[in-house]
Amino acid sequence: MKKAIMIIFALFIVVQFIRPTRQNAKVVENLQLKAKPEVMKVLKTSCYDCHSDQTVWPWYSQIAPFSWTIASHVEDGRASLNFSKWESYDENKKKKELKSIYKKVYAAMPLSSYTWIHKDAKLTKEQIKMIRDWTGVRR
Repeated sequence: MKKAIMIIFALFIVVQFIRPTRQNAKVVENLQLKAKPEVMKVLKTSCYDCHSDQTVWPWYSQIAPFSWTIASHVEDGRASLNFSKWESYDENKKKKELKSIYKKVYAAMPLSSYTWIHKDAKLTKEQIKMIRDWTGVRR
């Protein structure tokens, strides 16, 4: 039993050297999303960690295997939608993204694995309505 624990501990130490990329690109001010302050507050609290180049990397994002999962979620989120590059999207993509934003926050975003730790990121009905109104999407 003691040998098994030592092997598991050694493996835990070794995997700490397998580091994902955890960085934020430089934010260009004129490419960022611009919205009313109350909308921006909700988006920054609930969406920006995965959907912008302004991710706040918590201490546990440096510990494997959490680091791999978090980095993967951020990479996928940015690839899907990046509020830091919003103004670089053409009008068709913006319209498509606005529709997608509302559908996703109504159904599944932010992820429960995120809101489990970030309680303030869980959207209220009022916040979802605010996002719906901002996007212009009607159910």
